[in-house]
Amino acid sequence: MTTDLKKQGPEGSVPPSGPEAIKAIPVRHYGRYVSAVVALAAFAAIIYAFAQGQINWDAIPDYFFDDRIIEGVGQTLLLTVLSMAIGIVGGVLLAVMRLSRNPVTSSIAWFYIWFFRGTPVLVQLFVWFNLGLVFEYINLGPFYKDEWSDFMTPFLTALLGLGLNEAAYMAEICRAGLLAVDEGQTEASHALGMSHGKTLRRIVIPQAMRVIVPPTGNEVINMLKTTSLVAAVQYYELLRNAQDIGQTSGAPVEMLFLAATWYLIMTSVLSVGQYYLERYYARGSSRALPATPWQKVKTHLLSFSSRQGGQA
Repeated sequence: MTTDLKKQGPEGSVPPSGPEAIKAIPVRHYGRYVSAVVALAAFAAIIYAFAQGQINWDAIPDYFFDDRIIEGVGQTLLLTVLSMAIGIVGGVLLAVMRLSRNPVTSSIAWFYIWFFRGTPVLVQLFVWFNLGLVFEYINLGPFYKDEWSDFMTPFLTALLGLGLNEAAYMAEICRAGLLAVDEGQTEASHALGMSHGKTLRRIVIPQAMRVIVPPTGNEVINMLKTTSLVAAVQYYELLRNAQDIGQTSGAPVEMLFLAATWYLIMTSVLSVGQYYLERYYARGSSRALPATPWQKVKTHLLSFSSRQGGQA
């Protein structure tokens, strides 16, 4: 006699084919909706207050593409690029000097960084602009000789003041990046017969770029805004030109808002470039790179269209 070990249900019933699917109900975050409403209400109140203020908003689009404003934007970008070039080159040299075993070069780099980081950049601009009180002439022998007041133009003052100050900050950024590379990389390259300079160029610096690039991007954006300080030494960039237009047109506050808008546009473009540059140097540090903003939007659109098609 055989025994049926299968459990039989009630007569006529169909045994279940598998476990019942779990219906996941997402947690509702009511605090997010409340905070969003409060933020929107505060934003609307600020916009309303500015709209009711005694500001001639029509003056902003009238002068937005004025020749003096566009020229000021170009001078601001030019000064940013040249100052950052001086800062990056000087920062790399100072970082290598700071890490050198030679106590003289290391001390010189330390003093430079200490001095330029310890004094405000506006004070440095004024010092460069008024060095004619100390040096009446600049004499480079047979190459160049002139009075200091003619040599130190507003553009050169702005370039030296911003570039040399930036070199002190870039030196610490580059030093942190170089120290982030494992010492075994340097030892292995020396064991292969590579010189110290070639090791820096081919081994250390390429790996350090992953650490150096993000803060350098922040420094570029900060430099773009710091160029507004050179208006104090009579250099005509975006802010100085906007102030002059404001004085002649009778809309000084409106021109400040115009300059702020241009600064926002330029910093936004630089922020996008910084994002993709960081993404480029992050290759190899993580298995999967984060999705770009466009990829995120594309993913959301495709998921939304698939849900709509499923409901239909």
